[in-house]
Amino acid sequence: MKQKMSVPNVSFLDLIYPPKCGICGKLNDNFLCNKCYIKLKNDSKFKVEENKKDKEYNEDRANRNEYNRLLYMFKYEGMIRSIILKYKFQDKSYLYKTIVNFLLKNEKLFEIIKTYDTIVPVPISKKRKKTRGYNQSYLIAREIADKAGISINNKCLFKTKNIIEQNKLNKEERANNIKGVYELKNSYELENKKILLIDDIYTTGSTVNECCRILKKAKPKEIDILVIAKD
Repeated sequence: MKQKMSVPNVSFLDLIYPPKCGICGKLNDNFLCNKCYIKLKNDSKFKVEENKKDKEYNEDRANRNEYNRLLYMFKYEGMIRSIILKYKFQDKSYLYKTIVNFLLKNEKLFEIIKTYDTIVPVPISKKRKKTRGYNQSYLIAREIADKAGISINNKCLFKTKNIIEQNKLNKEERANNIKGVYELKNSYELENKKILLIDDIYTTGSTVNECCRILKKAKPKEIDILVIAKD
C-alpha cells in the first residue's frame, strides 16, 4: 500500500508570490532575512519621547503637541528612508510586512504596544488611496494589531479632503495645509480608550497633532504615537 505524501500548508498566494525579504529579495517567510535584519538593527535605536510641549505651549496650538508620547525606531535616513519611499511611492505594498516584522522584534516596543486598547492608523483621502492603491499606515497598523492581539479602529478618524502632500511644504505651510481635513465619527468607540496612533514618518508633527486634536473630541484616556522614523 502506497503511503500518501504529506502536503505542506502553503497558501495559493504564497505559491504565486512566495514570501521574500523586502530588502534583498531572497526567499524568507518573515519577509526579512537575518543579514538585512542586522543591517537595519545597526541603524535603529528605539526612542520614547515624552510630550513636553503640552504645558509649555498651552496657549499656542501651532506649537503644542496633542499627544502624550512619541515612539519611533529610526532617524529618517539611510536604508530605512529608502524602504519607506519605495513602500509609499513605488507600489511596493508588501514592504509593510518587512517593516512590522523588524519593529516587533524589539521586545520593549512590543510590550509597550500590548498595553493599548486600540490602534488607529492615520487615514488618507479617498483620492490618494485610489491613486496609491492602499493606505500605508493602515497596512502597518493592521499587521501590528494582529500580531499584538489588540483591536484596530479605522471607522472613527477620516480624511475628508485631498490636499497638497505635506512633504512638499515647509513647517508653517504644513500646519495650515492640514487644518480641517480630518473628521471624527463613531466617537463612542474611542471614549476612555488608550489609543496608539500609527503613521509612517514624523517630520514636523503637523499631521499627527491634527489627528490627535480631532481624536481628543472622543475623550480617550490617552493618545500616543508610533512612527517608523523621525525626520
